[in-house]
Amino acid sequence: MRVPVLCFALLLIPAACAAAPRPEHTPELGFEPTSAASMLSHRGEPRGPAGTMFLDSLVVHGGRYSGRLERTADSPSTLSSFAIKIPVDFVGDTLELRGWLRYQDVVGFAGLWQRQDGPSGRLQYDNMAARKLSGTAEWTEYRVKLRLDPKASTVTVGSLLSGTGRVWADDLRLYVDGRPLAEAPEKMIPKPVLEADTSFTAGSLVTIERLTPRQLDHLVLLGKVWGFLKYHHPAVVGGERHWDFDLFRVLPRMMAAKNADAARRELSGWIAGLGPVPACTSCVTLPDSLVLAPRLGWLNDRSRLGKDLSAQLVTIHERRPDVSKQFFVSLMMGVGNPDFSTELNYPRQKEPDPGYRLLALFRIWNIIEYWAPYRELADSDWDATLREFIPRFLAARTKSAYQLELMALIARVKDSHSNVRSSVLDAQPPAGTAYLPVSVRFAEGKAVVAEFTNPRLGPPTGLQVGDVIAAIDGVPVDTLVARWQPFYAASNPSGRLRNIARSLPRGMPGPAQLSVMRDGQQLALRAERVPVDSVNRERERKHDHEGPTFRRLSNDVAYLKLSSVKAAEVSDYLNGMKGARCLVIDLRNYPSEFMGFDLGCHLVREPTPFAKFTTGDVQNPGAFAFGTPVTLYPAKPYVECPVAILVDEVTQSQAEYTTMAFRSRPGTVVVGSQTAGADGNVSAIPIPGAQRTMISGIGVYYPDGTPTQGIGIVPDLEVRPSIAGIRAGRDELLEAAVLRVLGRAITAEELRALATPDHGPTP
Repeated sequence: MRVPVLCFALLLIPAACAAAPRPEHTPELGFEPTSAASMLSHRGEPRGPAGTMFLDSLVVHGGRYSGRLERTADSPSTLSSFAIKIPVDFVGDTLELRGWLRYQDVVGFAGLWQRQDGPSGRLQYDNMAARKLSGTAEWTEYRVKLRLDPKASTVTVGSLLSGTGRVWADDLRLYVDGRPLAEAPEKMIPKPVLEADTSFTAGSLVTIERLTPRQLDHLVLLGKVWGFLKYHHPAVVGGERHWDFDLFRVLPRMMAAKNADAARRELSGWIAGLGPVPACTSCVTLPDSLVLAPRLGWLNDRSRLGKDLSAQLVTIHERRPDVSKQFFVSLMMGVGNPDFSTELNYPRQKEPDPGYRLLALFRIWNIIEYWAPYRELADSDWDATLREFIPRFLAARTKSAYQLELMALIARVKDSHSNVRSSVLDAQPPAGTAYLPVSVRFAEGKAVVAEFTNPRLGPPTGLQVGDVIAAIDGVPVDTLVARWQPFYAASNPSGRLRNIARSLPRGMPGPAQLSVMRDGQQLALRAERVPVDSVNRERERKHDHEGPTFRRLSNDVAYLKLSSVKAAEVSDYLNGMKGARCLVIDLRNYPSEFMGFDLGCHLVREPTPFAKFTTGDVQNPGAFAFGTPVTLYPAKPYVECPVAILVDEVTQSQAEYTTMAFRSRPGTVVVGSQTAGADGNVSAIPIPGAQRTMISGIGVYYPDGTPTQGIGIVPDLEVRPSIAGIRAGRDELLEAAVLRVLGRAITAEELRALATPDHGPTP
């Protein structure tokens, strides 16, 4: 679809914009030392580590040299990479990196990688991790192909090695729409308003020493009006204004306003300065199948706004632009979740000043107000949340205090997708960079040691699987949970406890004093916290079984886990299921590939709707409407045996959606406990200070309109792990599923097959 992309680009190009020669980048992708810009000399994306990257003249594919990555168990970090960054000064629909790899004794994975970045960070990324290139292989050409994002300003490409072993890379090339990069059309790049206006790049110049009740009233009104104009006024929607900096321009005047009338006059004058709002020839109306309507009744509140300001805002709303995208938000093609990548994250503001802190608050608050499909699940009085957090953000003068307030605000959204990302999690309690070498789960309301995250380091702690951790460093776990939960974003209590359980082992390096309950006795243990790179925390994110993706536990029972599933192997799974009397699908994980349709189509005999979505509307910010239901269409062979699905608190997002698809098969039984309740493609939100959060960007419902967000997947048979079961190493959910479907207990033979899956029974 080149035409829409090119037409949009042409709309942004001034007539006087002259084309500049585009440099040829292809030589820079080589490893020949005669090239000053060889891949080896650009290994700083990411940097190093030293001692793992080499030129090799003995093992080559073309030319005199290749690049070799070599890692051992003692190598620093966990990954080594060759990389080079080039500007996206070309246009096209797809960007493909091709290159040759040879690898030897790789434990982990090898690959080529491509990352596209825009003003607010990463837009597209693929490092071939899903292809799982490991072991040993001779020279083979590989390709990493991604959609060329129109917002991308740079692309970084190269090769990598995660883990240990050796990888050689050679003859890397870039192709745009299947043709060499050198033949790609030049991109005409005008200077956008976000780059042209540099008035406040060093700081907002806003100072607020003491906030009075009158000023708080003014700021609450400003935050709402600023957000409304951002998504409704044609000058802002059309990208004519640096809207963040316009906030900094009006802020001092609002703070200085002597009373409510003066504040309203400041806002009216500010709005008038944005230019006229032309009358609409074809006025926008609300969509059909409306689920959520915009919350704009306040525009008519003359007691709060005054007659003139209210009339201005009502007129702007009535004449809102009839557009397919806005400057600060658009809808992702094919999905419909909002794209906020135009927003700037201001990485220079490591400790944002008062103006930038208010910008962060206003940006997040208004994105939830206008673009969150589940905004009704957030704090019941979202206006009161804005009022509460204005003084909190202004008081957050240090980086860590600012990060904590960001987390507290995001937690009010009540969306497990919405946790604050990047280094901000370092400030999330408990503070520290070291971990006890155990993973923890909540069972029967208690924090229980579920397994060791480093079997070598775990036993010296004195802890045992099944131990209940009652207190850490003298503080009861119940107290810690109550103290920390305001800073943990989650859609429901199950998701919040899951996240807190993952953090309980964290703390400062050194010993931790633990109070532990074991077999009715209270023990005092002293356990050492170790660096994070000494533990394997991957198992915290899945509760399925190690070993092959698919296995037969017996002639009766087939087991399939989705954490390592491959769509290309569906036919093998289907063949393996033949003759089974029960299929257990384990979704206590995040699927490695989306299997809703590839496998789901074999679970139904007729077209079966299983979900429908709500999406936002750029013409009606704040409105969400239902789309067409999503349907499974049958395919052969049909899975004849009954199906049970295992879920728990780690089942989230795609895993929940996949469960909905599989559950549409009549008679399917879902076994487990409340899932995380966070579904819908995520949308990233850049935040000042180089922070980032996300929201569930579309609403996901059952075909009859029953919601899933917050509620999660409601099991047909509720089963939760017990403390005794964890101690004994039992899988009580799997046991209950077999009992429910087959009417008998799981056998010793099936348990042995689960423990030694490579040698399980076959039909």
